Amino acid sequence: MLTAALLAVTAAGCTGSGGGSGSGASDPSGATHANETTRAGAAGGAAAQEAARQKPDWKPCPPPTTAQSGSSGGAPGPDWECATLHAPLDYAKPRSSSNTIDIALIRAKATDQARRIGSLIFNFGGPGGSGITTLPAFAADYENLRTRYDLVSFDPRGVGRSSGVTCLDDGQLDAYYAADATPATRPEQKALVDRVTAYAAGCERRSGKVLPHVGTENAARDMDLMRQVLGDARLHYFGVSYGTELGGVYAHLFPDKVGRALFDGVVDPGADPVQSALGQTQGFQLALTNYMEACARTSDNCPTEDQISALLRRLGKEPIPGAGGRDLTRSLATSGIAQSLYSKDFWDYLTEGIEDAENSDGRLLLSLGDAMNGRGQEGRYSTLQSSLNAITCADFAQRYTAAEIEPRVPAFRKASPVFGDFMAWSLTQCTGWPVKGAWQTPDVSAKGSAPILVVGNTGDPATPYEGAKRMAQELGPGVAAVLTFRGEGHGAYDSGNACVKGAVDAYLLNGTVPETDKICS
Repeated sequence: MLTAALLAVTAAGCTGSGGGSGSGASDPSGATHANETTRAGAAGGAAAQEAARQKPDWKPCPPPTTAQSGSSGGAPGPDWECATLHAPLDYAKPRSSSNTIDIALIRAKATDQARRIGSLIFNFGGPGGSGITTLPAFAADYENLRTRYDLVSFDPRGVGRSSGVTCLDDGQLDAYYAADATPATRPEQKALVDRVTAYAAGCERRSGKVLPHVGTENAARDMDLMRQVLGDARLHYFGVSYGTELGGVYAHLFPDKVGRALFDGVVDPGADPVQSALGQTQGFQLALTNYMEACARTSDNCPTEDQISALLRRLGKEPIPGAGGRDLTRSLATSGIAQSLYSKDFWDYLTEGIEDAENSDGRLLLSLGDAMNGRGQEGRYSTLQSSLNAITCADFAQRYTAAEIEPRVPAFRKASPVFGDFMAWSLTQCTGWPVKGAWQTPDVSAKGSAPILVVGNTGDPATPYEGAKRMAQELGPGVAAVLTFRGEGHGAYDSGNACVKGAVDAYLLNGTVPETDKICS
């Protein structure tokens, strides 16, 4: 699970979907029977059948809303069409006509309709990322897959256009993300907890109706409803980052409905929030080290870890000017540094941003930090981080107090002098949350599922490589095939590596499962 502090949806993280070879993993032609139901329970059988019979009204897509992207922009283009899926808000009580939630969908139809396999549903992670804006933005990476699949994505419940969770107004969010997130004293700890608690109260005030129902299990049920409405006998899926956790939960609930499913940038399903945050701390430290070593091989003007740590301490005492009358604080700078580690494409910006900040120019690091927090250039915030909080806290039952976090800080600091304190105190994200969490860790066991392709990147900062191995183990014997990418950045498919792309495309398009423990570098 990605913590609220260090989430981003980037091009490097776009990957996922699965299937099998010669095992009945997918049925390219199978349409859904009219009496097929979601597993919402016996009481909801009739309502589930009715929901599965709905016909989406596909129309040209409107421009994205600020809730989806944080900025105004144009519509995605003529290849794309949008529709709305009407799903039960509460799958335990699906009969109530007022108990519904609208899920925003987008698709581009397969270019070779004669060989069309079905729909390939994407989730790009977060949790909190808008699939409506992300899929068209990176569609060029999936053109080969589009030959035989309708490319489909969605704003999960509680995200963007699907009743996106909001908590504070834009000005309040500016202050919230700029505030000190690495308390060194008890009064500073209290101030942090008070801010987080006030944030949670704002979420309840503005989005209280949906907060109990935005968890991952409900999103998985939405995907099964989506599968039926789209006319697919099995779900073909491309999950990235948190999308791998969502895919794992889907496979657990509906193992017999899994088609070709790819998990890329894999979340460790066995890690609780402390273990996850510590693993990410180590992952970001590894990525930072790899960046510094790569930079030093080609330039004499590269920051060291000591320089970066000194800069963050300086910003903690005295912020520097950023842009638009805003300052670069330690919290915003740390977010910006983390954002730049999601892809090697951002490394040059990191070098430049640190040099600028050392010369009291915080504009570039502030821009990177804003991207992490979902702030657009016009000063509007998407629901990226508020949705992340809502989904995370609906899922996980753990609630950590300052007294429980403080003794853990040295272990985080040892894992990373740069990110340790920041990551440790991000464990307050569900403090004071008004909804109880569903689990300690998610169950992704999927006995009877078709083969799922799990891709792990050894240099991934946000979802360390060990998560791929753990996911394969938790899915159960004979379910997962693991592909290892020896690379950098978050995810593997969109890294540009021909070996990874070739193996994934062969799996999704032809059902060819890579040999056991295949390695790409």
